[in-house]
Amino acid sequence: MRRFRRTLFYLLLTGFLLLGGLLLYGYARSHPEDLPWTPLDLSQPVGSFTGRKLVGLVDEGERCQALLDRAGINFLALPERRGGAQCGYSHAVRFTGGGAQQIDYHPVGLGTNCAVAAALALWEWHVVQPAAAEHFGRPVETIEHFGSYSCRRLYGRDEGDWSEHATANAIDVAGFTLTDGTRIRVAAHWDEGGARGAFLREVRGGACDLFATVLSPDYNQAHHDHLHLDQADRGRLGWRACR
Repeated sequence: MRRFRRTLFYLLLTGFLLLGGLLLYGYARSHPEDLPWTPLDLSQPVGSFTGRKLVGLVDEGERCQALLDRAGINFLALPERRGGAQCGYSHAVRFTGGGAQQIDYHPVGLGTNCAVAAALALWEWHVVQPAAAEHFGRPVETIEHFGSYSCRRLYGRDEGDWSEHATANAIDVAGFTLTDGTRIRVAAHWDEGGARGAFLREVRGGACDLFATVLSPDYNQAHHDHLHLDQADRGRLGWRACR
């Protein structure tokens, strides 16, 4: 009797394991974006590991540019730039407009690390435009920014860690303009209780799934007028900042 119960137990356990494996396999086929080992595909929805996969593109310029091209994003690969031991970039791109990426950036000529550009595209498709449709009933036409590349340390100090801006691995977003001319500015509307304030908080929250670091006016006074978005590489299991 004891042997029968043991055999029955192992048969049931094996059955549960097989069932679990089949369910996991089915989920993996339907939701590759939620699995850490599947390759990044910009045409897929944002998943649990999309943000970490985007960070993995920071030093893989050719693979990143191939992903942009496959997603229908028009861009120009920028030449390598060196600005001393700590500054410069080698995998930067500039959106050239049209194609799958519709939002323009102002001032024009924005160049960022390709990993930042890939995240900006996903942010547009899955966060910014859906939030604009929900809160205003019309899309965003332009994102206003304070730039990307800047050879400086954190907060412009004379010493200390270097900023992600020093390698064009960051962008500071100041605001948005809708197709009807409506303007939403971080400095003016972050604490507004209406649609503009809600929109800004929603796009900040969505950015946290795509960028390694997202800092807003909720973080400190230095970010009172912009959203800082970067792809700081802190390792596969490194911490991510969202504030």
